[in-house]
Amino acid sequence: MQPGPRNLITDVSGIYVGNSACPQLRSGVSVLLGDAPFTAAVHVMGGAPGTRETDLLAPDKLVQQVDALVLAGGSAFGLDACSGVVDGLAAMGRGFAVGDVRVPIVPGAILFDLLNGGDKAWDRNPYSDLGRAALGARSPDFDLGTVGAGFGAATGRLKGGLGSASAVLGNGITVGALVAVNAIGSVTVGDGPHFWAAPWELGTEFGGLGLPIAFDGSMEPSPQKQLGEATTIAIIATDAALTQAQAQRMAVAAHDGMARAIVPSHTPMDGDLVFAVSTGAVPLGDPVADPFLLGHAGACVLARAIARGVYNAQHMTGDFQPSWRARFG
Repeated sequence: MQPGPRNLITDVSGIYVGNSACPQLRSGVSVLLGDAPFTAAVHVMGGAPGTRETDLLAPDKLVQQVDALVLAGGSAFGLDACSGVVDGLAAMGRGFAVGDVRVPIVPGAILFDLLNGGDKAWDRNPYSDLGRAALGARSPDFDLGTVGAGFGAATGRLKGGLGSASAVLGNGITVGALVAVNAIGSVTVGDGPHFWAAPWELGTEFGGLGLPIAFDGSMEPSPQKQLGEATTIAIIATDAALTQAQAQRMAVAAHDGMARAIVPSHTPMDGDLVFAVSTGAVPLGDPVADPFLLGHAGACVLARAIARGVYNAQHMTGDFQPSWRARFG
């Protein structure tokens, strides 16, 4: 597999990402939107998730496609970002048709960034406005690091961030990942600069450092955050034509990429979650081999996207943690 031309999730044709953030709040929102409604599924492995409208993504539910997905900071307050996206999509005439009414379907997930030094003493929840602003900023091109849902993110030792990566497979299918990295675990090995995701790096997309010659596998990590203060939330997208059940299996497999890139991951204190998206543009050539390969590709692009999010995080005055670049760059 090779990275797509942008090395972003938007290498999946017909998908766009918009980001918004408030520096004073130290938080933000990311929105993924398609040219048309898309098939979506979800799989949750963390012990402290925060979500909206994820129940309808089960294969047995009435609505089989959604209009957009939202990743947001703000913990439970951040779920209101979905409302802003719903309002914006309604103004665009988008949504699930019920008679002459259209109801935009916008599932979302949040991470905890309420204790990162930002001003959280608002009189009115700001996340609806941030969601609508992110929708308005949608584009095939976007920045990584301290942007969108990753604006106020942190990991066990370093600043977190928003990451993305893509892969074009030999069968012509494209797979991409978008992730807000706010893990309780670490994305780097020990106290050094090397990323756990190094075996899956393509080129020098997060420094090309490889793994250290040796590291201590007997490490017993201790939590660097409190209960509920973490969470890594991600979206895996493909142009392959998948059913909702097949998309869910891709989401399940993609969690392997989170475990490769964050040590430890899927803890009781994280709300680790992966959405899966299928635009349906490319028919499956082999109904057995292609889904098998898509799960592997989803894990690989997610591991890479996680490392890229931390690698590209920018230093800001008042940070509680150093960025990777400030410490090692």
